[in-house]
Amino acid sequence: MALHLFNSLTRRLEAFAPADPARTTMYLCGPTVYNYVHIGNARGPVVFDVLASLLRRRFGVLGYARNITDVDDKINAAAREAGVPIGDITRRFTDAYLEDMAALGVRPQDLQPDATAHVPQMVAMIETLIERGHAYAAEGHVLFDVTSYPAYGALSRRDREDMLAGARVEVAPYKRDAGDFVLWKPSTDDLPGWDSPWGRGRPGWHIECSAMAAAHLGETIDIHAGGVDLQFPHHENEIAQSQCAHGGKVFARFWLHNGMLNFGGSKMSKSVGNIEKVHDLVRAHPPEALRYALLSAHYRQPLEWSDGLVEQSVRTLDRLYGTLRDLADIDAEPRIPQSVEDALDDDLNTPQALAEIARIAGDARALRSLGHAESLDALRALKAGLLGAAQVLGLLTQRPADWFARGASGDDDVRIQGLVDARNAAKAARDFAKADAIRAELAADGVLLEDTAQGVRWRRG
Repeated sequence: MALHLFNSLTRRLEAFAPADPARTTMYLCGPTVYNYVHIGNARGPVVFDVLASLLRRRFGVLGYARNITDVDDKINAAAREAGVPIGDITRRFTDAYLEDMAALGVRPQDLQPDATAHVPQMVAMIETLIERGHAYAAEGHVLFDVTSYPAYGALSRRDREDMLAGARVEVAPYKRDAGDFVLWKPSTDDLPGWDSPWGRGRPGWHIECSAMAAAHLGETIDIHAGGVDLQFPHHENEIAQSQCAHGGKVFARFWLHNGMLNFGGSKMSKSVGNIEKVHDLVRAHPPEALRYALLSAHYRQPLEWSDGLVEQSVRTLDRLYGTLRDLADIDAEPRIPQSVEDALDDDLNTPQALAEIARIAGDARALRSLGHAESLDALRALKAGLLGAAQVLGLLTQRPADWFARGASGDDDVRIQGLVDARNAAKAARDFAKADAIRAELAADGVLLEDTAQGVRWRRG
């Protein structure tokens, strides 16, 4: 089955193959580093991490860029409020972002361009836009002339009135049209600034991604990804300025947009205040459970975030790690089941892939409980499939013992219950040596087992 992805530009599912067979290119809009990111900001990096892995398996070399926006008015405001240099803010929150993404299992992308390292490329692109009649200088600013690009609005498919409302446009006397957006703006002495043909200033947000994508991936890229909230105005503006600067060349062949996270029935947003910071969540919960939760709904659909979702994800991983622990005596090399590849080929259907993982684990538990010696080859195949399927989603990356030992000490309730369940399974399979070994391990931790009419209970001695 060929890989099919939903292209937001055409509004349809399309077969994907890179324009250049030697290198696939993908760009993901990264964070503006002025604070800790919320869990909604992590959905794109996690989902498109799975896609990046798939693209490498399927097509080989991948150029995958996720930028850092380290020049922005929000950063300036945060530095001013904290009374520290701007560089202190950007370094602190860039490091925190990378640490938090790593905790969620997001593998390093191939390229991480910083906006401040690409100002010359931005200035050059703006100069080209002016030369070609798509931008104009006014009162120290440079603005893109949206009327010069007839296809403006094709991605978001909004009419002009909706676009103006959605962009929350700044009313300014130097604009020719209310919808024109800033490419360059002047900086006072207390703000970051660079010399340019239009005076000392700094770039607008939108030009940054266009310049960085072109510098590292070329004038036409295969995939541009990001949250659906960036579709307008950010991605719409990227298309306009990139295609006008590059003589009409297609900027991105595929546009992929992940849906938003809702919290308490409303879209998670810093402006609303209903956010859960990744920095806090990875310290309060197993990070792998957070990753599982982010993959539990199709990436294009909204996801309702809650403590219940995280708790359910923890319980699911408990069962999966418990299955691996029960299969510890069976050697197997990871093998990706075709059913999982088919699910991911269907527009990155991670819920279906997770369902396949659960099915494989369930089959393995059922077969193990029979205790037949002739089941060894079948169990090996199931374990290989479980490991391979989890691997492509970035799950089950720990040893079962480490997963169940999480927490402050060995008296972790989940770990204990997992061992009790494993002992019960061993007894059912008439593997009394394993059952006795687990009982001894629990006793060493001060945990006593009691057989009751309702089943085995445990208590701390």
